[in-house]
Amino acid sequence: MDGIIFDVDGTLWDSTEPVAAAWDRAVRENSSLDLTLDAKAMGTVFGKTMTEIGDLVFPSLSPAERMNLLDICFSYENRYLEDHPGSAYPGVTETIRKLAEKYSLFIVSNCQLGYIELMMKSLEIGPYIKDHLCFGETLVSKGETILMLMERNGLKDPVYIGDTQGDADACAYAGIPFIFAEYGLGAVPKAETRIQRFEDLEKMFL
Repeated sequence: MDGIIFDVDGTLWDSTEPVAAAWDRAVRENSSLDLTLDAKAMGTVFGKTMTEIGDLVFPSLSPAERMNLLDICFSYENRYLEDHPGSAYPGVTETIRKLAEKYSLFIVSNCQLGYIELMMKSLEIGPYIKDHLCFGETLVSKGETILMLMERNGLKDPVYIGDTQGDADACAYAGIPFIFAEYGLGAVPKAETRIQRFEDLEKMFL
């Protein structure tokens, strides 16, 4: 194994509450939609690409209107998270520090530009992450984004830790092992390797 790649939402932290608050405000202030967004609703779309989220949350809007409102929501989100960050899952920061002593660590997420940087700053893990990529940079599927990160870092045998079926499917596409974070936001019934707590990675790799 030459690297560990992490998902963000449902794996490293939970930002459903602040993201929902930011999006709810953005929708109220910039549209006439009769729509209330809460953490439960946002949790169901986390892990999907930005365009997929727009299709699910704003189906009544035209594609152009949808993308415009999405851009506004992501702008509100990034600003709000600066002062209202998500919550790290127990043991994330310390375990990342320990893993970084032995492995190269990476992040791949379906999020927008700036989101990973905000998370790393909040959790104080920036110095331990060698590289990261997101949908906002690549505009392609997570599987393709994983392959792009692997290519530019010369990775041949990494593993990916995530919490959704989409993460598992992306790993299958990229041809790398998947580790399911059971504590996260999604469900992967057929996952062969899984962790119940983030700290379980210490037993697995250290």
